[in-house]
Amino acid sequence: MFRAMRSPLSPCRRVVSIVLAALVGIPVSLSAHDMWLEPTTFTPDAGRIIAVRLRVGQDMLGDPLPRDSGLIDQFVVLDASGTRPVVGRDGADPAGLLQVPKPDLAIVGYSTHPSPLVLEAEKFNAYLTEEGLEPIAALRAQRNQTNAPAREAFARCAKSLILSGTATSQQTDRVLGFTLELVSERNPYLTHPGDELPVRLLYKGRPLAGALVVAMNRLNPMEKIKVRTDATGHARLRLNQPGMWLVKAVHMVSAPPGLDAEWASYWASLTFMVSGAASESATR
Repeated sequence: MFRAMRSPLSPCRRVVSIVLAALVGIPVSLSAHDMWLEPTTFTPDAGRIIAVRLRVGQDMLGDPLPRDSGLIDQFVVLDASGTRPVVGRDGADPAGLLQVPKPDLAIVGYSTHPSPLVLEAEKFNAYLTEEGLEPIAALRAQRNQTNAPAREAFARCAKSLILSGTATSQQTDRVLGFTLELVSERNPYLTHPGDELPVRLLYKGRPLAGALVVAMNRLNPMEKIKVRTDATGHARLRLNQPGMWLVKAVHMVSAPPGLDAEWASYWASLTFMVSGAASESATR
């Protein structure tokens, strides 16, 4: 297993980036790639109807992403009652509504069709470094493309875990079949500050080794927890704070035939809540 690395960043850096974006009239989300799901509550009562928001941004500062049926590949919820679509109206924010009919751990999933993007060399190279995509940077260097713009097609693969009722060890995250997918191997609602949460990263249903997995907490998103997956696609994240967590990973490959791009990237995310009380094992 690869050792976790903490990457604290100065709060000033985030403020400066936001201010600069505002000065030039560019929304912060346009220069960011993270996308995640935010339900109106992570712990609804059984039978309650809740909304799910789509957010895009960085450091858990996100702009609304309205529902776009032309972009959606899947938008579903899976629980004890089975799998069903998350309903919603085009152009709406929140993007979807769902009901958890009985106590259970519900998995909400949202995936998109590929979207084209062209980035200048400097921006593309910086984002390869930030997202831990060094093999792509090396491949670009071999092709003498380091100083060339990049044509990319990116797709989102976002999930959120919602708990209704009491958390049990029998409640588990499940694979939805997204191209790139983060799967929690423990019910996160049994996790407390200081505990480790084991996760698995799958690419086309197979374990993905050596990928960078990043976890951040809404209370302190600058203090990121970074882990590389092992040979079996596993990573262990020591979640040191209560509140909302976002776990993310990115995988990039050469674009397949038929896609008008040089590179295809897949962006996986997983959101959930951690309770405030530290577990006994974490305080020893």
